[in-house]
Amino acid sequence: MRAVWCGFALGVIWLQRQAALPDTGGWWTLILAGCAAAGIAVWSLRDHGAGGSLQRRRGLRHQPARRIWRDGRVRRAAGWGAVWCAAICVGFGYAAVRAQTRLAVSLPHAWEGRDIEVVGSIKGLPTRDDKGARFLFDVDTNDARLAAFPRVIQLTWIARDAAMPRLAPGERWRLTVRLKRPHGNANFGLRDTEASLLARNVRATGYVSVPDHARRLAGHARGLAVLVDRWRAALRARIDTVLADAPHRGIVVALAIGAQDEVSPADRQLMRGTGTSHLVAISGLHIGLVAGLTGWLAAAIWRRSGWLGRNWPLRLPAQIVGVTAGAGFAALHAALAGFNVPAQRALWMAALVALAFVGGRQLARSTVLAWALGLVLLIDPWAVVSAGFWLSFCAVGAILFAMSGRPRGRGPQASRHDEDEERSAARNRWQALRAALIRSLYVFAERLRSAAHVQYAVTVALAPLTVYWFAQIPLVGPLANAFAIPWVSLLLTPAVLAGVALPAPLDAFAWRAAHTLLEGLVAGLQMFSGPRWTLWWLPRPHGWALAAAALGVLWCLAPRGWPLRWAAPLTWLPLLMPSADGALSEPSGAFRLTALDVGQGTSVLVQTAHHALLFDAGAGPESTHAGERVVVPFLQAQGVKTLDTLMISHADSDHAGGAPAVLDAIEVRQLVGGLEPDNALWPTARQHGAQTLPCVAGQRWQWDGVEFTVLWPDAGGLTGKPNAHCCVLRVSTSAGIVAGDAATRGGANAPRLTALLTADIEAPTERTLLARDRDLLRAQVLVVPHHGSRTSSTEPFLDSIDPSIALFQVGYENRFHHPNAGVFARYVARRIALGRSDRDGAVRVDVDPGARGEDGAVLTLERYRDTQRRYWMEP
Repeated sequence: MRAVWCGFALGVIWLQRQAALPDTGGWWTLILAGCAAAGIAVWSLRDHGAGGSLQRRRGLRHQPARRIWRDGRVRRAAGWGAVWCAAICVGFGYAAVRAQTRLAVSLPHAWEGRDIEVVGSIKGLPTRDDKGARFLFDVDTNDARLAAFPRVIQLTWIARDAAMPRLAPGERWRLTVRLKRPHGNANFGLRDTEASLLARNVRATGYVSVPDHARRLAGHARGLAVLVDRWRAALRARIDTVLADAPHRGIVVALAIGAQDEVSPADRQLMRGTGTSHLVAISGLHIGLVAGLTGWLAAAIWRRSGWLGRNWPLRLPAQIVGVTAGAGFAALHAALAGFNVPAQRALWMAALVALAFVGGRQLARSTVLAWALGLVLLIDPWAVVSAGFWLSFCAVGAILFAMSGRPRGRGPQASRHDEDEERSAARNRWQALRAALIRSLYVFAERLRSAAHVQYAVTVALAPLTVYWFAQIPLVGPLANAFAIPWVSLLLTPAVLAGVALPAPLDAFAWRAAHTLLEGLVAGLQMFSGPRWTLWWLPRPHGWALAAAALGVLWCLAPRGWPLRWAAPLTWLPLLMPSADGALSEPSGAFRLTALDVGQGTSVLVQTAHHALLFDAGAGPESTHAGERVVVPFLQAQGVKTLDTLMISHADSDHAGGAPAVLDAIEVRQLVGGLEPDNALWPTARQHGAQTLPCVAGQRWQWDGVEFTVLWPDAGGLTGKPNAHCCVLRVSTSAGIVAGDAATRGGANAPRLTALLTADIEAPTERTLLARDRDLLRAQVLVVPHHGSRTSSTEPFLDSIDPSIALFQVGYENRFHHPNAGVFARYVARRIALGRSDRDGAVRVDVDPGARGEDGAVLTLERYRDTQRRYWMEP
């Protein structure tokens, strides 16, 4: 069954990497391939089971032994290969059927942005903050009378002047909402939000448009899931009452019910920087430890039932009671965690071990892990798109693999003569105590060595995955975890669970004790964190680099005696190389422009061979948190550790709001902005060690054969609205005047290639720039002014620029209706290659004067949703 479940998992993973679901021809190919593989497997393995065919054994008796062995080996290998192929086909087909069923229900385009009255119940735990609440809503009826209306929608209830009601799981409501199809920001190297929405079966998102018309209905939704969610909500309310404004209350909530939305940003950053984020939630480690302790305690009480005048062990062995109690508590703890993937993995493993023990069977640990893998994916085929799935299963797999070749310590061995001497010496009390102490120290040393080996195996195995998912390796992670894991597992988690189990007011003592322990944990972790070098940022690796690193992990954790184990770290070198997404194809004279998908806002990264400039940083906490959610992770995933210049075009929040997050996370050498002198960004930048400089027309510099020129605003005081004094930046190659490789490639006739970044300028500014120098505006790449609003992109301005590529940075179904239909038609009429963040995601343009095509220099345009397409993305 290990091969079957592992092949099934590979099939599921393969489906999640597809750009489209199989059509009729694909289904027939899949079915025929699966049937053929199953037939080959049955034919190849039918005589290789235990006790094989007597007739076959007699027929092979007179053949040479070498030939029999060789034929049997080849046939068996072919059979197991066919088993894998058949299981892969089954997994692929199963995941495809689930995907087709789920994608069949979606909000029609015609109903996006329209008021719809829905009746249903709140699903799961609502997420709360100062601005309102976000929650899942299970829809029963809708006034749009749509038969295929989404069953589950994700809503935001914005807190306004009136007090917002407290939302509880299972409550029934009548709400007026405005919805849109599931859509997320799509950027190179970042997680796919739409995949996570699909995994939760969320087929529409939106907000409560008329809060005054919201009505709480009588009754509650029913079901086991609702009861669990109401229990979790009640526990969160009790913790909030006890700890109130305690600084680490969010971590206590996370350890009690698995909800991490209330963890403070400071605590989240500390855990992430020390590699201990996995301890903030109910993980498989916690469930396993607590289930083990529960099983041991239940078995111990059962064995001592004689003290109560009962002989329970005579009726049912204490071992069965302990294993069953441990599995039951694992189920209870997993329910508290909301059945996340690590919790499911631990639950299935505990349940399988319990069933095998009760049935009198013994399962190999790898078989238990394979069954847990298959069951998790059988329930949720989209679990593979989450980091928790890979980190959880790979950590357990690494532990099993690393410990498989280690002999168990059996203690100090002694000869019979030594045993006689020890027996005689044991008459002396102190010598007996000394011998017992030596044995205890030896056992402790063996356990400490085993724990260190486990920590080493997990650290080595998860390092490549940590780089892939988080673009970082906490160098202090092993030391921090060596301190934090025992602290959390043996002290903090039991205190939190005691608060869960105890009634009020006794629970308050347990939770206050847990918070006191948390203060000690945070103080200890702060000793490990500090300098930037403790967190090693690396670009997100490609598949081949990750595969090489995985091979190195297996090589490094192989049993003692494996050849050339010292060479295993060499396979990790590709992780240190710049990714193809972040590297330029030419060393000098070329640049790459990436217009990020930050929703309604602007953020453009310009990279030369050795420098980087970020033009605007998207929205901040006042809106979509794009600076923290998108811009900073994107820079880290691309390996951009330092920004030579951060240019903030003007003070509008959708351009400047994300700048503080960038300054906090990335080293910025210089801030250039079209900002008022009293803007808070100036002192913030200086506190982070950045030089500050107003944005003024005429500023010019050169990096790696690429010229940067500021065209607007003029020197002097900034007057009028912010859009009137936006920074306008011109980026161009040096057209053969650059020494070195760029001049060699292009020569004196190399064309000048230009990109124009215009921020939110409007028609008056466009006319002023036209009156100064039309030739200076000519550009092949244009970041469209003011998101394509009707107050910009005038006909003369576009005629003077004459772009080949135009990029619109707009939010999906944004309330400003950008881009304006008439303005967009102007670009379409000129047959300009267009990129829109709401349809295409992030758009990348490589500008290289040395790459020569049939029509001269080549501009390479790459749209994220084209090159990284998945079947859940709309065409």
